[in-house]
Amino acid sequence: MANGPDGSRGAVMTRTETGTDIETAPAAPERAPAPGLQLTLSDAVLGRPGAPVLDQVDLDVAAGEILTVVGPSGCGKSTLLRTLAGLLPLLGGRLAQDGAPVAGPAAERALVFQEDALLPWRSLRANVELPLAIRGVARARRRALAEEWLARVGLTEHAARLPHQVSGGQRQRTQLARALAGRPRAVLMDEPFGALDAQTRAGMQQLLVTALSGTRATVVFVTHDVDEALFLGDRVALLGTGRVLDVPRPRLRGAHTDPATLALRREVLASLDGRPGS
Repeated sequence: MANGPDGSRGAVMTRTETGTDIETAPAAPERAPAPGLQLTLSDAVLGRPGAPVLDQVDLDVAAGEILTVVGPSGCGKSTLLRTLAGLLPLLGGRLAQDGAPVAGPAAERALVFQEDALLPWRSLRANVELPLAIRGVARARRRALAEEWLARVGLTEHAARLPHQVSGGQRQRTQLARALAGRPRAVLMDEPFGALDAQTRAGMQQLLVTALSGTRATVVFVTHDVDEALFLGDRVALLGTGRVLDVPRPRLRGAHTDPATLALRREVLASLDGRPGS
């Protein structure tokens, strides 16, 4: 990514699921984005009444960071995200954003699922516009935001198509555009790339990093893929162990061969197997 002479972000080349390089052009926002949310769980009990899933959870997600979350199947990763989104009330303890209690869902906390959840009868553009329309954003403004974000994820030429007329990767890019168009201060992502093939998944990972650039949003990203967790995350939380580990940087695709990254990968895999870390 290159900066223009005025300091603005230049065009970005992103590899699509077909192996083609596309040019995505992040547009400068009209105003500076709001800072990301700090999300804090203190001595929290998560789950549904009569069926707790996680107990005594203490987790502090720093404003503006990408925190990836890994853990074995059934350990409560999705429950954690839905709690942070305000969809599941705590069974005990405290959940706060920027120090204030979270009482329920809010537009400043966007949730992205593995299933794209696009409305099949609405075009990609109309799907991106929908949450803005629900919030009462004027038609011209929401159209402009939708087109800006579709451009940022490389879908301008497909804006008028229906979801069934595009690929799975393109639907996930649309979902990402829809989530970010509303300028949320936190984005909570529940294995959003899990159903994609390896090449498309790698492209979506890079696209996510590019799309988030300059938004200042806090991201909590649940995944069962250790390499994905280490590539995306500034830190990785090992759910069920109480441990949160720093990830070596810079964020480079080839960094998986770095000794520090290899050691961290072994530690994360050991936690998934229930063994002590190295």
